[in-house]
Amino acid sequence: MNGLSEDTIWASLPVPALIVARDDRIMAMNPAAEAFFNAPARALLDAPVWDRLMVDAPIEESFARVREGHAALFLNDVDIGTGARAPQLCNMQIAPMADRSGRVLLLLEPREVAGRLGRAMGVKSAAKSAIGMAEMLAHEIKNPLAGITGAAQLLSMSLSGDGIEMTDLIVAEARRILGLLEQVEQFGNLRPPDRRVVNLHDILDRARKSAAVGVAADMDIREDYDPSLPPTWGDADQLQQVFQNLLKNAAEAAGPEGGTITLRSFYEHRLRLRKPDGSAGAVPLQVEVIDDGPGLPPEIAGEVFEPFVSGRENGTGLGLALVSKIVSDHDGWIAVDSVPGRTVFRVSLPVAPKGEEAQ
Repeated sequence: MNGLSEDTIWASLPVPALIVARDDRIMAMNPAAEAFFNAPARALLDAPVWDRLMVDAPIEESFARVREGHAALFLNDVDIGTGARAPQLCNMQIAPMADRSGRVLLLLEPREVAGRLGRAMGVKSAAKSAIGMAEMLAHEIKNPLAGITGAAQLLSMSLSGDGIEMTDLIVAEARRILGLLEQVEQFGNLRPPDRRVVNLHDILDRARKSAAVGVAADMDIREDYDPSLPPTWGDADQLQQVFQNLLKNAAEAAGPEGGTITLRSFYEHRLRLRKPDGSAGAVPLQVEVIDDGPGLPPEIAGEVFEPFVSGRENGTGLGLALVSKIVSDHDGWIAVDSVPGRTVFRVSLPVAPKGEEAQ
């Protein structure tokens, strides 16, 4: 490679990079990683990586998925600390080594190094402002929109042929706009969850039955449940909305030709999230919605949970943003892993507190 050695390339990487062994000990790190940790490599080599990195996502499970599937995984907007410095917003890439030894390459991309922090925060702030503005406009638009719909319906009574077809189009489009406005209002006015002891499989069954006679009527919906899964602590209606949205998303991704959706539940005791107060909370209850569609467009894969980001023509970009908000309000975590032919949305939730009774 024009005389460049691997050591030269490794040392020249502008972002922190680590090689982590199968037992999760640090095998190697580049100079940018030494600067990130503010410590020399000799002080960190052979140390357990989780003793040196504090991450607000269930990263151990992500490592296991990379090793088992031998495919790279990307995590955006993750707070990462080292114990000696305040957490820093980073993008994280985890990739398996080509020799299939169980070693993984970990790349940390601090947002300011990438030059995107100001832009990203500006985008999020703009999205929130846009939602607020849209809520206000939705209230003002709905009344005249109802008037337009009513006028078109009255007009159709005195028309025939092409005239009726045009008024039907006006009514249909007006109703579509009304639906979009209601989505915006719903996103902005979501109430805090009324949390109780709930059975996730009951919620999944209701969501599945609703989808099977509606948005996913052309899909083959399969179940792969862990029957011993304990209950979670949540709002049954809001959680059902989460899984209905994910099923709708999977069905729309497949298109009219249909496909297969798998609902999978299992228990993963290693997963923990950092709470706003700094403490760690376990999120061992896992539900995956898996489809065999074409996958997410690469250009939006890292932003699908942001408002107004959509991979579909005429999509509002609010469905997955609403899902993310509900899961976050339940002290949970949602992630997506997508390649052509397999997209997995995983929802991780806490177990119901002991002593609480099912409603």
